[in-house]
Amino acid sequence: YSEARNILTDRVRDLDDLTNKLKRRRLPGIRDAVAEAQQARDALHYAIESSPEQFKKPRSRILHGIRVGFQKGKGVLKWKSAGRVVKLIKQHFPKQVDVLIKTTETPIRKALSGLQTADLKKIGVTVTATGDQVLIKPTDSEIDKLVDALLSSDADEDEDA
Repeated sequence: YSEARNILTDRVRDLDDLTNKLKRRRLPGIRDAVAEAQQARDALHYAIESSPEQFKKPRSRILHGIRVGFQKGKGVLKWKSAGRVVKLIKQHFPKQVDVLIKTTETPIRKALSGLQTADLKKIGVTVTATGDQVLIKPTDSEIDKLVDALLSSDADEDEDA
């Protein structure tokens, strides 16, 4: 398994190296295209903004596959303290608390894992899969995570077939 995995790791590393080289080669062109697109968008934005009379009716048009014009702003809700907003909602709109305030109560797995099994039973939590399990875990790098993902996706595809 180790030899087969090393071969797979080498091939994935080679692919990763080729991908990185290709990215480095293409990145300047992509950056240039992003800059050109941003300049064109800025120019279009200025043209629309300086010609509101062109968009009285209809307020927007589709030109060359791009919708341009004006639309009503949706507005952005902001607050400094969520706790203060919640307190004021409870004070001013007590009948709408359940609609205006999101309440989430869920058990915290990590905290629960620190409890004794007897205590977990008291609160209706069962612990499973505590026996010995087979361990096969490489001690390598990030590429190994990709290799493991590839291996698990191949196993998933085999199960689907």
